[in-house]
Amino acid sequence: MRHVVIDGPQHAEVLEAPDPTPPGPDGVVVEVDATAICGSDLHFYDGDLPILEPIPVGHEFLGTVVEAGPEVSRFSVGDRVLTASVTGCGHCEGCATRDPIRCVEGPKVFGSGFLPGGQATHVAVPSADFQLLTIPEGVDDQAALLLTDNLGTGWAGAQRADIPPGGTVAVIGLGAVGLCAVRAAVALGAGRVLALDPVEGRRARAAESGAEPLEGHNVAAVMEATDGRGVDSVIDAVAIDPTLDDALGMVRAGGTVSVIGVHDLQPYPLPILGGLLRSLTLRMTTAPVHRTWDELVPLVQDGSLRTEGIFTHEMPLDRAAEAYALAASRSPDCLKILLRP
Repeated sequence: MRHVVIDGPQHAEVLEAPDPTPPGPDGVVVEVDATAICGSDLHFYDGDLPILEPIPVGHEFLGTVVEAGPEVSRFSVGDRVLTASVTGCGHCEGCATRDPIRCVEGPKVFGSGFLPGGQATHVAVPSADFQLLTIPEGVDDQAALLLTDNLGTGWAGAQRADIPPGGTVAVIGLGAVGLCAVRAAVALGAGRVLALDPVEGRRARAAESGAEPLEGHNVAAVMEATDGRGVDSVIDAVAIDPTLDDALGMVRAGGTVSVIGVHDLQPYPLPILGGLLRSLTLRMTTAPVHRTWDELVPLVQDGSLRTEGIFTHEMPLDRAAEAYALAASRSPDCLKILLRP
């Protein structure tokens, strides 16, 4: 097999590796048809997260089951499937909620050093009956890849933002997850979605999805757009210190800040007193991807929740080094890259 490995800042390459086998009697091997680069992968590539040893990366992938353990009952060789980016044991009371973050054995993420990377020709998937979803009818590869992570993350972030009917939401960061959050907020009944990103091309994409793009300093722009009141809800899809500061500064008293971006390992100086005096709610979410499928698949199938226009590039897996450099450039015309093994 071949897989993408990051072994240091700004360095990704495709390497040969032994073919995988099912990881236990309840696991399968998936031959990958399509995979994708996520903004979370860039934290390794950009050097934001430490790399103690070379990491096979990628947590968004779909493909065909080519080998299954004897305890797998819901899937068979030949089934075309997608998988959630985060795994659990699939058998405990935490996993029974369909949120692997609550797994009593602890959740694991593909391509983070604990499980194999999905940017590969083949991937060993544990707890297959819990972890996989047969690709639904009418769902194309791009939509299916978004269902592995980004769409569920944007959806969960919008749900946990406590958006009142007809309320005003600000979305900070308009990469793939942020754009999914924009579309989710619209679908969940927001009256206004204010879109914030320094890249004009990304603001334009958000406008096509029903948002109002704002320019200038985030807090000042939001306050001007809301006559000084601020917004009911903020979805921070970046989660660096300045965007968290902005989120807390632009939300109105009694509002909610929903964080779905990935912060670094340094502590954030949370202004507790200000939040207390303004009765703010702060939520931080790793999406319960498995649980979102029941809601999202019908919306994708009937077109209520659009998925086109988020993938802007498609490249062969063997050009992963070039693809990562392009994704890391965060250029106006590059939002998300699909890789084909």
